[in-house]
Amino acid sequence: MASEKEIKEIYENGMNILEDLTNNVQEIQEQVLEEILKRNAGTEYLSRFFPNGQADNQSFKTNVPIITYEDIQPYIDRIANGETSSILLAYRIIQFLLSTGTSGGQPKLIPMTAESFEKRMSDLLLSDLVTRKCFSGSDEGKSLYLYFIKPEIETPSGLKASFFTTFYFKTESFKNGLAKFCTSPIDTILCLDNKQSMFCQLLTGLLQRDEVIRFGSTFASVLARTIKFLEDYWRELCCNIRTGYLSDWIIDPGCKNAMSLIHTRPNPELADSIQQICEDKSWEGIIVKLWPKIKYIHCIITGSMSQYVSLLEFYGGGIPLVSPIYNSSESSFGINLKPLSKPFDVSYTFLPNTAYFEFLPVGKDGEGKAQETWTDDEPVDLANVKLGRYYEVVVTTLAGLYRYRVGDVLKVTGFYNKSPQFQFVERRNVVLCIDVDKTTEEDLSKAIMKAKLILEPLGIMLTTYSSYADTSLTPGRYVLFWELKMKGRNDVPKLDAKIMEQCCCIVEESFDFTYKSHRKGGAISALELRVVKHGTFDELMDFYVSKGVSVAQYKPPSCLKSDEAVKILNSGMVGKFFSSKTMF
Repeated sequence: MASEKEIKEIYENGMNILEDLTNNVQEIQEQVLEEILKRNAGTEYLSRFFPNGQADNQSFKTNVPIITYEDIQPYIDRIANGETSSILLAYRIIQFLLSTGTSGGQPKLIPMTAESFEKRMSDLLLSDLVTRKCFSGSDEGKSLYLYFIKPEIETPSGLKASFFTTFYFKTESFKNGLAKFCTSPIDTILCLDNKQSMFCQLLTGLLQRDEVIRFGSTFASVLARTIKFLEDYWRELCCNIRTGYLSDWIIDPGCKNAMSLIHTRPNPELADSIQQICEDKSWEGIIVKLWPKIKYIHCIITGSMSQYVSLLEFYGGGIPLVSPIYNSSESSFGINLKPLSKPFDVSYTFLPNTAYFEFLPVGKDGEGKAQETWTDDEPVDLANVKLGRYYEVVVTTLAGLYRYRVGDVLKVTGFYNKSPQFQFVERRNVVLCIDVDKTTEEDLSKAIMKAKLILEPLGIMLTTYSSYADTSLTPGRYVLFWELKMKGRNDVPKLDAKIMEQCCCIVEESFDFTYKSHRKGGAISALELRVVKHGTFDELMDFYVSKGVSVAQYKPPSCLKSDEAVKILNSGMVGKFFSSKTMF
């Protein structure tokens, strides 16, 4: 794991490292692939593609097929069940990472080596360095980062499997690096009870409110959850601060011990200040009111997390939202070199030393959305992508993934030196499907973002959403779940039927020609919008967490596949509305 010396070197020489990487993209990429083949060409998986023993870069591109997880899963399963990792890669696997995606309903197991972890760490440190350089004085304060873990799973081989954040927060790299700048003691982060962990992390953050200059987490969804928790527990937090006592229900030994070193005396003046802020009728800008020295909010806000942008802008009072890095369980890809970019303008500069990248050209149909399959063109190297084009990313890693389709569609928005910059467009999967119509995550997100605009002048916020295809009736229909609240209050807004029906119509009008033609022909029924009370999506998150998802890596599903999840949202329904049947 990264030593203090290595961490210091990256912070001191990071910009020079970045310049070198981005000026030598083609050479570094070829070197990365050569090294992968040098180590792993003799493995059971790769050797069958090189019958003559000729494992050079060109024969790799000619002979090795582009795959999905299902193609490589039998090898990963064999390793998880006790066979040697050399059937897939030469270096020892130290751990499996659990992907937030699934295969057959089960989390994917992604191999990780010590070296692949180090490459991830280098990207994280470079990203942090770039962000700090954009905000003067950011080295002088502390970070209120809300972090959580989940229990590890032990495979029959003895190798453990966990989400990356769970692994990372237990390493010396975290303890020697980011943890030193955090308000949260490590023991509160490592607490397996998310409620106790959240309470203690917020309490320590409030006790150190004058030192906090960064507020963040892994994903925007975690910060949305944090704000809801704060709304529910601010009075109890104030009571703890006022009396100097920790709530009796905090029973985790690590949390209790950590809090005993920080929460050492009554502080009625601080409690009064926090109470006065939280009793304000409007919570607009509550984050900067509670932590007045905060310079920015730090979390992933692209992809499915973009639905939380307006919520964080409201509660953040307009301070910058920084989306630092683009990575996945499979690999680290790139970092945001323009941290002050508007949320919907964020692009990530790919770093050529983390993996070998190829790109499947994706065509664009007449309405400007990514087509479902890539074109017949050959995959393109990182150095040869074209400005304005759309691609699906394919990755080859030192940790045993070879020409692996990650499933993300990206758009080339520019270059930093010779390294391309990509904007995340969508995860390559169909969200909603009825008959032959297929609606993607990008289609759904864009349609909802248009529809919510008519609610904003009324002071109504869309805090989160999901959907499902209701095929229990004939013809079937798409159903949206929206959680709405008034700005500054948790009240369920008074729902005007005409306005809500207009929202339904705007969503439908934003869908593509195929949907509209099927809707007009009666093959799809009118879209239905179900509004749920405040907190309902927290119950949905609790459901998925109970099934093993990490709070720190929870991504609200754009489309629900679980009947139980649909029941949870239906239980919070306070109104339902339908699109006009005469809209086409």
